[in-house]
Amino acid sequence: MQSLESAIDFLFGSGTELNALQMVCRAVSIFAVALLLMRASGRRSFGQHTAFDICVTVLLGAVLSRAVVGASPFWPTVAAGAAIALLYRALAFLCVHSRRLEDWLAGRPVGLARRGTLNAQGMRSALVSEEDLRKEMRKHAGHDDLARLRRAVLERDGSVSISEGG
Repeated sequence: MQSLESAIDFLFGSGTELNALQMVCRAVSIFAVALLLMRASGRRSFGQHTAFDICVTVLLGAVLSRAVVGASPFWPTVAAGAAIALLYRALAFLCVHSRRLEDWLAGRPVGLARRGTLNAQGMRSALVSEEDLRKEMRKHAGHDDLARLRRAVLERDGSVSISEGG
């Protein structure tokens, strides 16, 4: 048992005085832990990218990075990362069952234009200018003719959905 502890201490070190091998072992371990936690949190955490999703991803990265550099103890940091992933998973599960909670955490789509007419209030609240909308039209529809626009919506993930025609 003592030799196992010595081997672990040799490979992972303790505190902030870490050598290159210890940092590499910690980085590889945290990569595996982060991958497991992201997979455990579900596909949503890396598929939709709402503010809720990004917040969890950034926070998880920030917490786990502390274990790599030795700024915090290794196992308690891994436990904190696991707690974040489990909380995320629980909130995502609750969002499936509560539209109100989902709207609060992930936001709601914002109508930007309908039948060629801009929704000034929606665009102001979403901080989208007419030129931003025209740029999205050029990217998705190949033109920026507002008269041909049937509907434009700022989605919860920050993308703009464009539909044309009558």
